[in-house]
This record gives sequence, structure tokens and C-alpha cells, in this order.
Amino acid sequence: MLPAFDITASDRLLELAAEIDADDSWAQAIVDSTPMPDWPPVTHALLWLGAGVLIVAGFIGTVLPGLPGVLIIYAGMWLGAWIDHFTRVGWPTLLILGVLTALALVADLIASLLGAKRVGASRQALIGSVLGGLAGPLLGFGLVGLLFGPFVGAVIGELIARRPMIAAARVGFGTWLGLLAGTLVKIALAVSMLGIFVTACLL
Repeated sequence: MLPAFDITASDRLLELAAEIDADDSWAQAIVDSTPMPDWPPVTHALLWLGAGVLIVAGFIGTVLPGLPGVLIIYAGMWLGAWIDHFTRVGWPTLLILGVLTALALVADLIASLLGAKRVGASRQALIGSVLGGLAGPLLGFGLVGLLFGPFVGAVIGELIARRPMIAAARVGFGTWLGLLAGTLVKIALAVSMLGIFVTACLL
């Protein structure tokens, strides 16, 4: 025996379904009436200031060896997109920026490793080049320390590894060239990221 079925209730449900299919303006009205969260002017300005500080700090970190500058830049851009609820800088743009960030990190690593491997650098030379690049500006040598700190650090690292002075200088120069090439690639990609972000914000 089949269970009893209320024909009247069934017809009523079909009628309601037809009415909903025929006019779904109520759903759109709910979406339209839902307010988007907005920031007070002071909070909005402070958030954008934070995003700008991250981007500027990221560019500084892009020049200094051993610091994840492009990641900091991407964090600032992501914050800027979040501030405006991803309306101007949406997920497709953030995906492109993320790909460029990954490319910058990979290019920097490959350039540094190739430069060091080409001249047979030791692990101490690689560590010394990074520490030298960081210590140069911090010790008050400014741009000179930034440019030549990695070279001096790599040479000291090779001397610690008990290499002859001539070999240490050759390794230091090769390591320095690798770091320089990686830095130039990072800067180029970071500028591209900034151009894409600003264009998305203005459009």
C-alpha cells in the first residue's frame, strides 16, 4: 500500500515554488539592503597608512639581502585590497600579484645560488654575504655598505672556511654578483607589482 498523500498541500507547495521562480526580486532586495561594513574616516586613513608603510618597508627589504621584501609588499597590497572590501583590487589582481611575489622569491634564490655555485662558494660565504649586506647599512656605511657589504661578508666567510685570500676574493665577487642579479630581478618585479596595484586602485 502506498502512503496517503495530501494533494492539497502538494498543490500549494507547487504554487509557492512557481511564485518564487517567477519573482525572485525579494532575494535581490535582501542583498541590496545588506549594508557593506564601512570604516570611520580616521580608521580608513590609518589602515591605508599601514598599507603604505608595509609597501615602503617591503621595497627597502627588497634591496637589503636576506629580507622578504616582496612578501612585505604583497602583505601591504593585500591589506589595501581588504580595506576597500576587495572592490577595486579583487581576487584576480591579488592572484597575479601573488604569482609575481613567488617569481621574485624564486628568482632571487636561483640567482644567489647560481652565482655562489659558479665560483664554488662555501656555506660560510653565503651566510657571510647575507650578514654583510645587513650589517653594512646598519654600521653607518649607507649605500657603500649596502653595495659592498655582501662582498666583504662573503670574503670573510671564505677566510673562515680556510680558503686562500685570492680564492676568497674570487668567491666573494661571484657571490656578490649573484646577489646583485637577484636584487635587480626583485626590484623589477616589485615595481611591476606596484604598477598593477596602483592601476587597479585608480580604475
